Amino acid sequence: MPKDPICGMQVDERKAIRVKRDGLAYYFCSGTCKRRFLDQKKTANPQITQSQSNSSYTCPMHPEIEQDHSGDCPKCGMALEPKGVSSDESAEQKEIKTLRRKLWTGLALGFPVVFLALKDMVFPIKFEFISHMVSIWLQLILSTLVVLGAGGFFFTKAWKSIVNRSLNMFTLIAMGVGAAYFYSAMAVLFPRIFPESLKMGGRLNLYFEAAVVITVLVILGQYLEAKARARTGQAIKALLGLAAKNAHRMSDGQEEDVLIEEIQKGDLLRVRPGEKVPLDGIITAGKSTIDESMISGEPIPVEKKEGDQVIGATVNQTGTFVMKTEKVGAETLLSQIVHMVAEAQRSRAPIQGLADKVAGYFVPAVILIAVLTFIIWANWGPLPRLAFALVNAIAVLIIACPCALGLATPMSIMVGVGRGAQMGILIKNAEAIEKAEKITHVLTDKTGTLTEGKPRVTAVVPAQGTNEKELLMIAGSLEQSSEHPLGRAVIDYAKEQSVPLNHVLDFESVTSGGVKGKLNGKIVYLGKRKFIEGIAENLPEDLKNKSVELQKKAQTVIWIVLERQVVGVLGVSDPIKKTTTQAIDALHKMGRKVVMLTGDNKTTAQVIAKDLNIDDVRAELEPQDKQKIVKEFKARGALVMMVGDGINDAPALAEAEVGVAMGTGTDVAIESAGMTLVKGDLNGIVKALVLSRSVMRNIRQNLFFAFIYNALGVPIAAGILYPFFGVLLSPIIAGAAMAFSSVSVVGNSLRLSKVEL
Repeated sequence: MPKDPICGMQVDERKAIRVKRDGLAYYFCSGTCKRRFLDQKKTANPQITQSQSNSSYTCPMHPEIEQDHSGDCPKCGMALEPKGVSSDESAEQKEIKTLRRKLWTGLALGFPVVFLALKDMVFPIKFEFISHMVSIWLQLILSTLVVLGAGGFFFTKAWKSIVNRSLNMFTLIAMGVGAAYFYSAMAVLFPRIFPESLKMGGRLNLYFEAAVVITVLVILGQYLEAKARARTGQAIKALLGLAAKNAHRMSDGQEEDVLIEEIQKGDLLRVRPGEKVPLDGIITAGKSTIDESMISGEPIPVEKKEGDQVIGATVNQTGTFVMKTEKVGAETLLSQIVHMVAEAQRSRAPIQGLADKVAGYFVPAVILIAVLTFIIWANWGPLPRLAFALVNAIAVLIIACPCALGLATPMSIMVGVGRGAQMGILIKNAEAIEKAEKITHVLTDKTGTLTEGKPRVTAVVPAQGTNEKELLMIAGSLEQSSEHPLGRAVIDYAKEQSVPLNHVLDFESVTSGGVKGKLNGKIVYLGKRKFIEGIAENLPEDLKNKSVELQKKAQTVIWIVLERQVVGVLGVSDPIKKTTTQAIDALHKMGRKVVMLTGDNKTTAQVIAKDLNIDDVRAELEPQDKQKIVKEFKARGALVMMVGDGINDAPALAEAEVGVAMGTGTDVAIESAGMTLVKGDLNGIVKALVLSRSVMRNIRQNLFFAFIYNALGVPIAAGILYPFFGVLLSPIIAGAAMAFSSVSVVGNSLRLSKVEL
């Protein structure tokens, strides 16, 4: 009898839980042992997990920073994030919980400090039971817990910035808060070392309340930022939710239900009607139609047979088939899409370079201003000069903190990318967002983009002696047993016309030809002209001419034969989407030119272009022709957005300033495009352009908030208004202004989550 590999118990093969792994069979006494075994395997083989392994960490603001463990960015001090996507949310939630705990700790312990410091100025009632000595020692103890406890990570990050010679916002925070706290602590512990000039009324002024309030406000800003980052992850979680959770694995002639995480490459899986395809693979037996609309945006179910590729998370509709798994874990298309969204949320728009450059000069400049402020007030300020010098220097350091400057671009990008993903706009990088705002020409494919991608009967042409309803009854009755998408179009149209359908006997499908069966005792054939020519006695000339006319209008012609006599033809076409005209009008109003590129014949393309008021049309193209046309427009000075729906468009997608893949689901299309639209709808382009404009406007607003606070705040904090109006900015107000600038940026960025697209 085999032994359980976890607990060592001997188990009965017939009753034990069986798992096949690495070509070996394992037997377990219980589900607990099985789960422990699989957890060990996940650690050894990261491909077992659905999401990409977090093997490296990077900074949202400085993507060039990468390391193999979590920590803080040596340049800006922000927490590093895993590169890729993790299904484990514990790290993200842990950061939020930690900051929430620090925030509540700071509030709970900081309030008594502020109360004790301001009680004599604010409250008319004298608290005689609290002596001055008790008050200052309580302030020291409580503020120590807040500043060095809850806010201790400020000083850790500041020290790293000095060691790495990359001064950042935490450098200023630590200097401002540290100056206020350590000065006050020394005043309590060693009051005799300070000169009398610093004393007012025989006592030294303490600034514990300033240090505490600033610490709490900065923690609040960090907490809001962490919450915002978590909120942008909702789109990724929704995408992960599309994946199947389990599958039917076939092994040694038996079928067992297993979790997706247990499946390996080469495993055979059975997929039944109505179920999701578990992972990416190839059909080895059976056939079906699969709804791939969540990937391709095409509403027509795709016929799949032995040897065809299937994509994980798509929905099987009509038949049962067996598939061989080819991609697992991070290799699957769905994981790649999720990874793309995560990467885009960390990427930076080129405009971020401006903020980074300014921040690089800003920090040392502010430190210099703080030093000059101290020197000027210490030598020429009113008495007590040292007290004024210290307070104003601290205020300069605090209000100049570039938190808002650092958040201005990344916050807008993160929220904007998340909003786009919610609306089916998957953005590969921030550069695509910035470039999309300036696009002048939209070059688009036709099928599935301008058209519905869903066939409909658009012409009914009966032969002499047959009427329309009789023709629809014959065709619709025969197609009831067919699984072909064109057959569904015939049935739907017959039902719309209230045509009753009859039962057909001896139905038979002829591969690549058509179908046949017995209707009311008579043999009926339906299919392509080539298939019908070998069956019908003759093809009427008027129907031949009509079929040619329909084909010129891009319609597929279906011939119907009853007892070797042609009874009529049906025209089935892919109608223009109802939203296409509206979308093209919207693009024209936005000042964009629309150009249609297609491999269809010129006559069909020109008819469609005229109906849609398209500015230019290029027909009968090869993939390389599309790329040449993109280069041609770029040579004229146009900024091009290329919209494609497959691998054949990949060269043009890569050539354009912004490539947009219409959700085809191919690796090449996704990698070549800056954006991917899950739905194959030209309205998605309009939404993408609106989103781009909104994000860039939001970034400019954020930069304005950041610069205006610093530009106005630093001179006021230095005391420039004092000679004229006697106005000074206390460290508390400076801290509140600094935090409010960050809150303004965060709040303004979060507005993008509600932008109308």
